[in-house]
Amino acid sequence: MNVKPYAKAIVGGLLAGLGALGTALVDNSVTPAEWVGVATATLAGLGIVYAVPNRTVR
Repeated sequence: MNVKPYAKAIVGGLLAGLGALGTALVDNSVTPAEWVGVATATLAGLGIVYAVPNRTVR
């Protein structure tokens, strides 16, 4: 499987999820609602970054 076309979306989703998890861990615990927020941020990051086309270099 060639991951190269999806690499940008994977990194975007990973960073969005880690950012949300970092925010959730401020009080040293993660509630179920915060886990939903982390999952939502991850999926939104994947989808939004995937939808933006790569720039072609001339």
